[in-house]
Amino acid sequence: MNDPERIGNWFLRAKKEAEKDIPFNDRVTGIVLVIVSILFMLYFVAHQLWSTGFFTSSFSPLEVFFLYGSLIFWIITCSLDGIFSQRFLSRLLDAFGGVIFVTIGLVWLLMVFPFEFTFFANVLPEFLRFLVQWISNDIARGIMIVGIIVLVIAAIYCPIGYKFVNIERFKRKQDI
Repeated sequence: MNDPERIGNWFLRAKKEAEKDIPFNDRVTGIVLVIVSILFMLYFVAHQLWSTGFFTSSFSPLEVFFLYGSLIFWIITCSLDGIFSQRFLSRLLDAFGGVIFVTIGLVWLLMVFPFEFTFFANVLPEFLRFLVQWISNDIARGIMIVGIIVLVIAAIYCPIGYKFVNIERFKRKQDI
């Protein structure tokens, strides 16, 4: 049942299915997510460069790794999906490790919480600060908890969904 030939066939079927044309709206979504992720990264870099007080003294290299590593992960997966039309590689990265890394990173950042959201709006021009000034430390923690819950569900669902969708596609092809 788990012989190498069958596993190889599953892998090739999944690759072929995932490499079909990605719908236009999915590609646009991927491109928008790349742009948003880059903007978030630049926003955080600006806080670091300008020493706004947003990052507290507990923002050490490990926290830098988790924060920027998570953003880089999203940029890579969204780029593979939206820009390069490589859904198979994107889904493999999501299903087998990427989502788990981001989940661990977000849990760690919540535990250490090296942020002070009083200063979150400080890098924006004065007329745009109202967009994010309402975010307090408690609201940010709540958003992070919701994110962790969603990511835990995704970490469980991604590999299972990845496998079962391909099983169903294979069954449909056999029925035809």
